[in-house]
Amino acid sequence: MKRSDFWFDLPEKQIAQTPVEPRDHSRLLLMNRTSGACSHHHFYDIVDLLQPGDLLVVNDSRVIPARLYGVKEDTGAHIEVLLLEQKEKDVWETLVKPGKKAKPGVKLTFGDGLLHGEVLETVEGGNRLIRFSYEGESIYPVLEQIGNMPLPPYITQKLEDNERYQTVYSHELGSAAAPTAGLHFTNELLEKIKAKGVNIATVTLHVGLGTFRPVKEDEITDHKMHSEHYYLPQRTADLINQTKQQGGRVIAVGTTSCRTLETLGTRQGLQLNEQLESWAAEDGHMEAKSGWTDIYIYPGYRFKVMDGLVTNFHLPESTLIMLVSAFAGYEHTMAAYELAVKENYRFFSFGDAMAIL
Repeated sequence: MKRSDFWFDLPEKQIAQTPVEPRDHSRLLLMNRTSGACSHHHFYDIVDLLQPGDLLVVNDSRVIPARLYGVKEDTGAHIEVLLLEQKEKDVWETLVKPGKKAKPGVKLTFGDGLLHGEVLETVEGGNRLIRFSYEGESIYPVLEQIGNMPLPPYITQKLEDNERYQTVYSHELGSAAAPTAGLHFTNELLEKIKAKGVNIATVTLHVGLGTFRPVKEDEITDHKMHSEHYYLPQRTADLINQTKQQGGRVIAVGTTSCRTLETLGTRQGLQLNEQLESWAAEDGHMEAKSGWTDIYIYPGYRFKVMDGLVTNFHLPESTLIMLVSAFAGYEHTMAAYELAVKENYRFFSFGDAMAIL
């Protein structure tokens, strides 16, 4: 398939700049996975769409306030640093603007001296390795004090409350972007879901900025996926196995939960590295596991674990709309997106949601 097969026209006014309040009052487009039939709801209606014995799998990763504004110690020139990946305890791969000011040996300071950094080297793609120093045992409390949320480039308004770019159940620090399908849940809604007899389990997949990397290749099979770290605990593996045995549905909240489950449930993933071969049996039996995944899911992929998906509306020509198309069917997905545009649904991170059941 061609990248252009996944294009759709989206008016700029439908790119959500701010989240809906309360969280669960965003709209929800329900699609029947088999027929493609769609109906319109609000997110709080999801309680009625779930059945006793279903299992919701959520990603509990928490976004690091990874955007830092600082100065060069020698000249006072302003510099912006985005933390991408922790390489060692205090060494991070970063994206620096303007890059020409960040030569090896340059010293930086942030937050009136609460955090210092030294550029060690330039790595592939022009990113910089920076070693940070600070008072205390961990950089994370410092980041909570002085860091800013790394909002996607299409959100141009300032976020008033950083917690609105976190899910209510997030607690494993490590993401550069929020697993946004989960932003619609409130604690009260989760309690109602549990009271109905639906189980909730967690996985952790730390979302990298590669999630926003556009597909540039004309043939979608030529695109190379970025790697992200995941963890599936034993409790979640047990609940998935139990749900499958009892005939319930395993429903992933977000493409990140989906990619974690399918990494662990797939023997013949279309672009799975050898070291990522499945630890699941052909029937989708799961075991606890952690590691790195670069699984790339596009139409033609055979799902092994997931029976349903809750997700937001994604960018045209992105790997995320390709994943949704693989699960719901290409024609169904593009028709649903056309409907969502026509019905003025809000798109992307702070936008409305879609449930495919």
